[in-house]
Amino acid sequence: MRHTIRAAALTAVSLAAIGTLSACGSSQPEQTGNGWSYTDDRGITVTRPERPQQIVAQVSAGAALQDFGVKIAGTFGPLVRDDGSVEPEAGSLDPGKVTDVTGAGYGEVNLERLASLHPDLLVSGKYAEYPGLWHLVEDQEQKVKQIVPTAGVQQSGIALPAAIGKYKELARALGADVESPKVKADEQAFNAAASRLRDIGARMKTEGKSILAIGGTKEEFFVVVPARNPDLDYYVKELGLPITTPANPDQAGGGYFERLSWEKANAYPGDIMLWDARSASMTPEQMKQNPVFAATPAASADRFVEWDAVAPMSHASYAKIMNDLADQLESRLAA
Repeated sequence: MRHTIRAAALTAVSLAAIGTLSACGSSQPEQTGNGWSYTDDRGITVTRPERPQQIVAQVSAGAALQDFGVKIAGTFGPLVRDDGSVEPEAGSLDPGKVTDVTGAGYGEVNLERLASLHPDLLVSGKYAEYPGLWHLVEDQEQKVKQIVPTAGVQQSGIALPAAIGKYKELARALGADVESPKVKADEQAFNAAASRLRDIGARMKTEGKSILAIGGTKEEFFVVVPARNPDLDYYVKELGLPITTPANPDQAGGGYFERLSWEKANAYPGDIMLWDARSASMTPEQMKQNPVFAATPAASADRFVEWDAVAPMSHASYAKIMNDLADQLESRLAA
């Protein structure tokens, strides 16, 4: 705002407004006497003399692959917050065990540090509305390609389970045991968490209650379009969470959200506010400094729940996220 509100496209919603915005199915890999090949979601076939071992990835892509058993050598993108904590976008990554090759500005990579890792493959998400890879501006991507082949994984226009499945298949291609007991347990936890949200969605609909996904900057207030984000789309269509769709998405920004002035921050009702928890977006306390927003029923009652807009696409990641969301929703509905 994925998919600025889920850094590149509000993710999954992306906030173009705050500079955080950032296709076809992946083929099965081939490991033959002639080497390793993989066709990514850009339709590009990546070939290597042998299966890649030194993997560098955008942080959420790296965390997703790691959750499926792939060792990550280096990352780029938001890794550690100013207070020393790991960025939610980085999921299960341990900053002490990867080399951060992030450059000085958004979408940039420290090319010298990247080259020092002798990488075999660089992986990042791919949003259908944008020509390049997530967290790589065009000129940087071209320079990166001179050092290492790149692979793009589709993260928009598909449901959350399908997006997770793409990372699982890439992990399989990279030699990970994606049928291990841990991976299977993560998928079971994901399904159990989804069941919790499905029950909450049914309850909310029975009670006539709704959720509004939001974010804000000093300049504007925005309302997220659920269908443009794999996670929210899944929550609505498959799990039944009643998340409101705004009437006038910003088509120039990919249709991920509707941009509003703060004077219109009460344009859409919502019993619970699902707020973009990324550092580029305002916190509820900051948003409530606007009197129009502060006067809305949900804001005045502090009925906020967090949205991890650009979380790693893995069962392990979303099992935790969905359980946390279920806990928060149950708490707010009981208040």
